[in-house]
Amino acid sequence: MKRPDAPARGIAVVRHGETDWNIGRRIQGRSEVPLNARGRAQARESAELLRAAGAWTRVVASPLGRAAETGRIIAAAIGLPEPAPVPDLIERDFGAAEGLPVAEAEQRWPGLVIPDAETSDALARRGAAALTRLREEAPGSIAIAHGALMRAALAELSGAPVPRILNGEVWLILPVGGGATAIRRLGAPAGQHAL
Repeated sequence: MKRPDAPARGIAVVRHGETDWNIGRRIQGRSEVPLNARGRAQARESAELLRAAGAWTRVVASPLGRAAETGRIIAAAIGLPEPAPVPDLIERDFGAAEGLPVAEAEQRWPGLVIPDAETSDALARRGAAALTRLREEAPGSIAIAHGALMRAALAELSGAPVPRILNGEVWLILPVGGGATAIRRLGAPAGQHAL
């Protein structure tokens, strides 16, 4: 269903497309891991979800390559300029856990409380502040980010837990009056499973 008011009032936030480390359940964090072919296809599917939601004004992205490439694919598909980098959309710094399989990191650091990593609270505050700024200053924007950042920021903004976010998944952040914010899942590329 077309919702032309969504872009005019709020923003969309999209998780980057799949990488080989997503498939292997490795912690990417700030490591540069490129999209795979499926990740590029997911970005094109995300663009179709966004196109159906209305007219968008610009694309911004985390400076990491997998997010920037997802943003370029989406921008080209819906006729917008290449994405501008937004440093605060970068993924969580997982410190010594980066590159490790998730199971190994969870065994070493229960709850993924990693001594030299960005804390979950700091991640949530940083992500929520970046998305709030974008919604207030540039409604109609599409932000390309990362799973841990999105989940933490959306939970911070909504005050409720957010389920695992799939590659290419699209969420809307809309003002509802009185300074309140509504968070709504728009959709995700077909054929996905939680990795």
